[in-house]
Amino acid sequence: MRKFIFIAVLLSSLALFAQIPEGYYDDAEGLSGIVLKLTLHNIIKDHQEYSYNDLRDFILKDTDEDPQNSNNVILLYTCRSVPKSTFGGGADDWNREHVWAKSHGDFGTTAPCGTDAHHIRPTDVSVNSTRGNKDFDEGGSVVYDNGDLSGWTDCDSFEPVDQVKGDVARMIMYMTVRYEGDNGEPDLEMVDYVNSSPNGEPYHGKASTLLAWHNQDPVDSWEITRNNKVYSYQQNRNPFIDHPEYAALIWPELANDNLPQIALSLTCYPNPFNPETTISFSLAETENVKLEIYNTKGQLVRTLANQVLPKGEHSYVWHGKDGKNNSVASGIYLYRLTTANHMQIRKMMLLK
Repeated sequence: MRKFIFIAVLLSSLALFAQIPEGYYDDAEGLSGIVLKLTLHNIIKDHQEYSYNDLRDFILKDTDEDPQNSNNVILLYTCRSVPKSTFGGGADDWNREHVWAKSHGDFGTTAPCGTDAHHIRPTDVSVNSTRGNKDFDEGGSVVYDNGDLSGWTDCDSFEPVDQVKGDVARMIMYMTVRYEGDNGEPDLEMVDYVNSSPNGEPYHGKASTLLAWHNQDPVDSWEITRNNKVYSYQQNRNPFIDHPEYAALIWPELANDNLPQIALSLTCYPNPFNPETTISFSLAETENVKLEIYNTKGQLVRTLANQVLPKGEHSYVWHGKDGKNNSVASGIYLYRLTTANHMQIRKMMLLK
C-alpha cells in the first residue's frame, strides 16, 4: 500500500517534493468553479506532443519506472512490478492503458488526447482488457492479476484497488480540464453516471465516485515524481496533483455530499453558436431565478433574467451582446443559473 500518509501532513509537505515552476499557477489564485477550470485549461493546454510509439519506447519506461528496480515498470491497477522488456500482447505482458477510455470522445491513439502521458499508464494486458472502456464506479465481481487483487468490475464500470483510486480520479480530472474543445480537440467532461458514452460521446463517469476517491486516496510521492517526469516531456502538469484542493473548488456540489444536488437541466443550443443561442432550463417549483452571462475572467457580461418564474420549462435567447447591447468578441462564455437553493454554470462558445 502506497497511500499511508495523513492528509494534513501530506498537504503541508507537498512543496518539499513537487517541482512546480515558479509562478506556474499564479493566474489561478483566488478562483473557483468553471472560471478556475478554464484558467487551469489555459495554463496546461498546448503541451508538447509525442507519438503513441514514443510512449511504448521510452516515455512510460521512464515515468512509471519501479524506484526499486530500474529494469521494471509499475503496473497501474495492481501495482505489480514487471520487466520493461515484457511489453506485448500476451496475457501477462504490459501494454498502454488509456485511463480516460479513448472511445469516450473517439480520439483513438492520435495526439494530443490519445498520446497524453498524464492519463496513459502501463497495465497488465488481461486487466486492461477487463477494464475495457468502462466508466469508474464501485462494485462488481473481483478481478485478479497473477493471483493479486486488481479491482472489481460489472457490466458498465470498473473499480481499481484502494491504493490507486485517487490516482485514477486525478487523471480523469486532468483530462476534463486539459481538453475543453478548442483547437479542434474534444470537449471532455466528467458526468455523474456510468455507461456515459455508448455512442462515443466525450463523457466519463462517475464524477461523484471519482471525487470521493480523490479525497480517500491522497496524493503521494509516486504521483508527484511521475507528474514531474511527465512535465519534463510534455511541459505541462496535472493541477490536481500539485493542488489537490482545486477539485473541491471546481466541483463543490460533487466534492461535498452535504450540498444539495443540482436539478436544473441547464443547457444551450446551438453550441458553438453564431449569431445567437437559446439557453433552456426547467424548474421543479416556482423560484426566484437569475440567469447571467460571464466571460472567462469572471466579469459579468449580461443579465438575461432576474425574476420569479413558475414551475416548468423556460428559455432565453442570447444574441452575443453585452449589457449595453454591444456585440462581444468570439470566445468561450459562461452562463450561470442561480436560484435560492442551487447554482449551475455551463460554458458555451461564440464563433464569428
